[in-house]
Amino acid sequence: MTQNIYDNPAFFEGYATLDRSIKGLDGAPEWATIQTFLPPLQGKTVVDLGCGYGWFCRYARDQGAANVLGLDVSLKMLEKAQEMTTGAGIVYRREDLEQLQPEVQSVDLFYSSLALHYLENIPALFNTLYQALVPGGMLVFSAEHPIYTAPLQQGWMTDQTGQKSWPVNHYQLEGVRISNWFADGVKKQHRKLSSWINALIASGFIIEKLDEWGPDAEQIAQNPALDEEKERPMIFLLAARKPLI
Repeated sequence: MTQNIYDNPAFFEGYATLDRSIKGLDGAPEWATIQTFLPPLQGKTVVDLGCGYGWFCRYARDQGAANVLGLDVSLKMLEKAQEMTTGAGIVYRREDLEQLQPEVQSVDLFYSSLALHYLENIPALFNTLYQALVPGGMLVFSAEHPIYTAPLQQGWMTDQTGQKSWPVNHYQLEGVRISNWFADGVKKQHRKLSSWINALIASGFIIEKLDEWGPDAEQIAQNPALDEEKERPMIFLLAARKPLI
């Protein structure tokens, strides 16, 4: 099973302090951009891969999606999502995304926010998602950028003038990266940007949009803590479509 770090009490407690946990989609600075990647959701079947607190699931339902399924490996996340959700139209279910087996041509949109970089076998997942999408269906996701995940020891380097730099050593060395983020031993996967893209192409997807996201001046003015994020991309956003034929 994929590492279930979100059920670690220390990690879960730390994650709860993030703006994206407290404020939801509006607390994620990349949301305004990834929102433009999304197709119309009215009447659609939507699956959120790594749904967390269920913020996107509730958004999709409010946008008129007919069926919304939120999947997560973390029981704590699912319990929180269920607690925060009122009304019908959303189903939450525990699922290891590495073992996902959805019905063929049953989904209009797979969405995922900062979850896929935890998974080891991305080519197999993309194959699975492609088969599960209806013709013309979409995969829209964000993940940690390979520039961010590349170093074995992730962290800023500061020179004598105070200029920050992010090392990109070991970029070509794909595989496990261990970070201590809210808890020790958080396991993520580093893969080159070309590996992400080529896996999508090999599965049959057409890539529609790619954004190596960074904050704009207005966002930095509103939240000065984002200033360092302009120095290197921490995440990337991608939209891919299954051809109609």
